[in-house]
Amino acid sequence: MGVAVEVQKVYHYPFQQVVASYLTKYPTPLETHVTAIKTVEENTDPATGIVYRRRIATCNNVIPSILRKCSIMKVSNIYLEEESWLDIKARVMTLKSRCLTWAQYASMNEESVYRESKENSNWTEFNQRGSISITGAGFLNCVLETFAQTFLKHGAKKSISIMEMILLERCGCPFS
Repeated sequence: MGVAVEVQKVYHYPFQQVVASYLTKYPTPLETHVTAIKTVEENTDPATGIVYRRRIATCNNVIPSILRKCSIMKVSNIYLEEESWLDIKARVMTLKSRCLTWAQYASMNEESVYRESKENSNWTEFNQRGSISITGAGFLNCVLETFAQTFLKHGAKKSISIMEMILLERCGCPFS
C-alpha cells in the first residue's frame, strides 16, 4: 500500500544562505537522533557547474520498543543515503534520500527541492515529498506504515524548525 507525506515552506532568507545552512545542519544538539553525516562522494560537473554530493547519515533507531520485538528491527543505528545536485546558476538544489537499513523490507524515499522564490529573490522555497512502503511484515505492514507516516510528518516539521533556528542564529532576522 504505502503512505506519503508532503511539506512546503518558504524561508525568508536568500537561497545561498539556506543551502549553506542545510548542508551543515547535522549533527546538531537540536536533533539528537542524527549522530553523523559523512560525505562519501562529491564532484562538480565542469560543463554545468552542478555540484553532486552523496552523503550517508547515521541516525539512532527510533522505532518504538514494542515494534523492536521483531528481530529485524533490533538495530542501534539506521543509515540513510542522500544524493544532492546543487545548481548555483539556476539557484536550485535537488535532493533524493532513501533508507539503506531494512531496504529488503521497506522503501523509504524523500525528494526535496530548494529554489529561489519567484515571489521574492531574497526568499527560498522548499518542497518535500516522502513515501514509505513496507512489505514482508504481514499484518504489521499497515501498523509500521502508520508509525512511519507519523514519524515522517513529525520529522519534517522538526527539520523545518531546526533550519529556521539555524538561519536565525547564523543570518539574523529574515528578509521580509
